[in-house]
Amino acid sequence: MKCDGWMYYNHAAVPTTPPHELPNTDLIKDGNIWNIGGIPLLARWTTDFDCGYETNWWYVIKDTPFDIASLKSKRRYEINKGNKFFEIRRIDSEQFVEELFCIRTRNMETYPEKYRQVFDADSWRQEIRKFSQSYSVYGAFNRESGLLCGYANVMMNGKCANLVEVKVLPECERLAIHAAIVYGVLQDLAEFLTDGYVCDGARNINHETAYQDYLEKYFGFRKAYCKLNIAYNPKIGWVVRLLYPFRNLLMKFDGVKPVHLINSVLKMEEYATH
Repeated sequence: MKCDGWMYYNHAAVPTTPPHELPNTDLIKDGNIWNIGGIPLLARWTTDFDCGYETNWWYVIKDTPFDIASLKSKRRYEINKGNKFFEIRRIDSEQFVEELFCIRTRNMETYPEKYRQVFDADSWRQEIRKFSQSYSVYGAFNRESGLLCGYANVMMNGKCANLVEVKVLPECERLAIHAAIVYGVLQDLAEFLTDGYVCDGARNINHETAYQDYLEKYFGFRKAYCKLNIAYNPKIGWVVRLLYPFRNLLMKFDGVKPVHLINSVLKMEEYATH
């Protein structure tokens, strides 16, 4: 749900403005942020985007056109391998609902249980049908079989192109499908990158993934450092203050899903205050 420049996402209120723009914090000051929908436990936003010095928080961005010739031969090989097996093109999600649903479901099965999303099949199919209304959807088609094996959703937001979601069939990862998808997206956005940037999101604290490191190494993404700001719902602010001194102890139980969610909040609190 969106409301006046903010939206409810994963138990938090987050800005709908791109990272380089300051969000309107009036809703936080007057307390109306807690009524935007859902049950937001906190509001999270950033300031001092791309400040030029290291901080505890960042976005991973690509703000220059991609030049494959600048890569080391091993990395060029990986991208060329992916392009050999997969063709990347924009698609209309409504024409591939079942294929996209299968890819998303199969991909989710590889996630650790502590942050594996619980989903309703009908809701996911309904959401997938609307992909093309909100995103540019890129499909990865196997050149031999013609089957759709992966996809990426990119949301344009002014000078920022958000790489919202990349999902692939797990068995296709050995064929460098991720490399093919990212390369295809960057090629399609080459002109946009002369004055804009592609963003893979903020520092990852909830998922155990090296994907952002991969984007930096293979495609020239970089960290745009900034300051993390958090405001807590008055109903849970005292809980964060109570548990914060025990954050290292709680990490020993991170495999338990509710504890993992608590640890994610405590990590953000640490990054915001140091």
